[in-house]
Formats: sequence, C-alpha cells, structure tokens
Amino acid sequence: MCLCPDTSGTGTQAVMDGGTSAESRVPRPGRQPGASGEGAWAPRMVSSPWSLSRGRARVAAAVLCYINLLNYMNWFIVAGMLLDIQNFFQISDSNAGLLQTVFVCCLLLSAPVFGYLGDRHSRKAALSIGILLWSGTGLSSSFISPQYSWLFFLSRGVVGIGSASFSTIAPTVLGDLFVRDQRTRVLAIFYIFIPVGSGLGYVLGSAVLQLTGNWRWAFRVMPCLEAVALILLIVLVPDPPRGAAEKQEEAAVGDPRSSWCEDVSLIFGILTVVTGIIGVVLGAEAARRYKKVNPRAEPLICACSLLAAALCLFLALILARVTLLASYVFLVLGELLLSCNWAVVADILLSVVVPRCRGTAEALQITVGHVLGDAGSPYLTGLISGTLRAARPDSYLQSFLSLQYSFLGCAFVIALGGGCFLLTALRLETDQARARQPGTGTSDSKDAESQALLSSTGSVAENL
Repeated sequence: MCLCPDTSGTGTQAVMDGGTSAESRVPRPGRQPGASGEGAWAPRMVSSPWSLSRGRARVAAAVLCYINLLNYMNWFIVAGMLLDIQNFFQISDSNAGLLQTVFVCCLLLSAPVFGYLGDRHSRKAALSIGILLWSGTGLSSSFISPQYSWLFFLSRGVVGIGSASFSTIAPTVLGDLFVRDQRTRVLAIFYIFIPVGSGLGYVLGSAVLQLTGNWRWAFRVMPCLEAVALILLIVLVPDPPRGAAEKQEEAAVGDPRSSWCEDVSLIFGILTVVTGIIGVVLGAEAARRYKKVNPRAEPLICACSLLAAALCLFLALILARVTLLASYVFLVLGELLLSCNWAVVADILLSVVVPRCRGTAEALQITVGHVLGDAGSPYLTGLISGTLRAARPDSYLQSFLSLQYSFLGCAFVIALGGGCFLLTALRLETDQARARQPGTGTSDSKDAESQALLSSTGSVAENL
C-alpha cells in the first residue's frame, strides 16, 4: 500500500497496490467496537493520515537549506563592502557598527511574533511573507540616495524582520518532516548553511564590488536568487501537521584591485565556509554516535567544543601580534569547534519542546542568543576599544592592542557558554521525558484539527 494525495480535496487517500481506494471500518462516535445495534460499525471512506514520500521530504529539506543559505548571506553581505557603504553614506565607524545592531534588534523583536504565528497558523505563508519582505527591502535599499542614510539603517531593520520568520519557523518544519537520526542529519545539513551563508555573504559582497565597482549591485543580485527560492518554497515545500514525524514513526513501528588572497575579508569568509561545513557535520555525527552510548551526549559535546573554542580564540588573539600564521591556525580551529554546535543545539531544543510550541521555542532561542550575542556585541566591542584607545597614545600599535583586548571578552563568554551546557547535561533527560508526556502544554483549535488528522494514523494502521 502507498499513500498519495487525494485530488478531490479531502486529504490523502490510502491506495492499495491495485490502485483502488481502501475502505476502512471506523466506529461512529459514542459506539464501542463490537457493540450491538444498527450503526455500531459504519463502513465509509476515510482520509488516511498525513504522509509524504521520503523523496519529497528530502526535496523540501533541500529547498529550505537553499533559502537558509540566502538568509545568512543577507545577514553578512554588508560586511564585505562596509567601507564603500560608509563612504557613500558618510557613516562613522561607531555608526557603522549600528547597522548590524539595528538588523539584529529588529530580528529579535519580530522573532517571538513569527514564533507565535508559526505555532498557530500556516508556516508556509509566514515563510513566504518573510522572503518577500527581506528580498524586496534589500532590492529597494540599493536605490537609496546618499542623503538618506537613516533610510538605509531602516531597511536593514526590515530585512532583519523578514529573516526572523525563516530562522524561527524553518527548523520546526524540518522537525515535522523527519525524526530521530534522520532529523539530526537533516538539521546538521540545514545548519551547515549558516556559516556557509555567512562566509558567502562576505565573498559575494566583496566579489560584486570588485567586478562592478558599485556596492549597490550586490543588493540587486540577491533578489534574483530569492525569487527562485520563493517559487521553490511554494511549489515543493509542504506545511506538515505539527508533530507529524513523531506520529508517522509510531504508526510505522548553500587604480588597482587587490587579489582574492590579499583581501582579508575574503579570507575570513572562505575560512568560515570551510570550517562551518566541517564543523557542523563533525558535531552532528559525533552527537549521533555518542548519544547511543550516553543520553547526555549532545550538551556534553557542545560544552567541550565551546571550552576548547574559547582557548583557541584566546591563543589566536594573543598570537596575532607575534605570528599571523599561528593566529589563523587557532582561528580556524576555533571556528571549527564553534560550528560543531549549530545542529546539535537545534536537536536539543526540538527534543525538549512539545511539537506545537517549537516555533515559539525557536523564537525564544533566537531572541536570547542574539540579545546576549551579536545584537550589542559589535557596539560593545567598539566601545571598549574606544575607551582603551582614549587612554593610550594615538598609534597603529595602540589601536591594534585596544581591539585585541576588547575581543578577549569573547573568549570569556564562550567559556561561560561551555559551563552552561554542562548544566544542561544535568537536566536534559528529565526535560525530554516531560516533553514526551501526553497532554503536555495547552491546545487550541488548530491543534485539535492537527491532532484529529494525526490520531487517525493509529486507527488506520490497526484496521489495515
């Protein structure tokens, strides 16, 4: 038997090998199987439980990975051509740092809203709106005149709002398409595109600037790729019922010009891409294998990788003045270890939250992570550096040392994060058990509809 869409609009039909619709004997409400009297059992056509072939699920995952790539390219495309944008709009160094702060703050404020909408309404519609919002705004920002620099800041904030929809909702869709080891692998691939997209954002911005001599064209190239992404999303990505993957499992028992190598933004971007790919795969695979032996493997892997990354970053900063090569080596190791956490953290989150609340949980994670991270860190780092420079002679060396000391705070915060994951390991099994308890959380009309669809899985499986 296979499951296929019902073209009549009533859902998915169970089709036997011969191609005929299956007729199930389903008890009417208020009757028990075997009860006497007319209508105890009423033969009727039943819509089978929601299902999707493995191939279509993989295609949907590939589309979401592609969109995630574009999402994070939008996050960091400004960094690859920041100096030219500063010169065009006459933005000071301190205000230039606010570009990312505005972006992230708007993302934080809107993430809980999209989390709420994603838990109660069509996730596919929310994703589509987000893509239209960030791509349309990005394109519009390329036509802003120099005297309206405030409008460019505002446009980055709107792009952040659009990005929040995808960052919040897309992982929950994947969580409802895959389960267990498959989910871990798919999330690993999905989160690979965070560092890859971040690095390619640097590369694309710098490359387009070098080819055209105008930073505006980078914002005009991206909407073309995003238009393709929107079409693929609408055509190929389903909106599965919340918790669909778990229910199916139960039923089944992306002047001269400097060379590429001389442009340090480009070097950092390339390192981010390479270490991101390797790190995400390495972390996800280590977690997948180790948690078969130790149920607390995921937070322990995150803790170890963060503590080691803190040491690598500290050494990279300290050695930068002595030997650039050694500094880059430790920077690569640090990025590699940091990237080990992307997919693992998402897997931990999905395992301790009931399906209907996962969008809200993703929004909360994004909000807290960015509030404590890149929302204010560029400004805070610049503020510390500026304060240190004010008390020192005005020289290139003192400028370098001020930045070096301000970045050392990042190593401390990373080590603190490693300690938090050690505490997480103590609570993980308890929280996972609570999330698996029936009836956990509150329900609404949308949940009742999804639950009715999913609960038919057990009935159909038993009858067949």
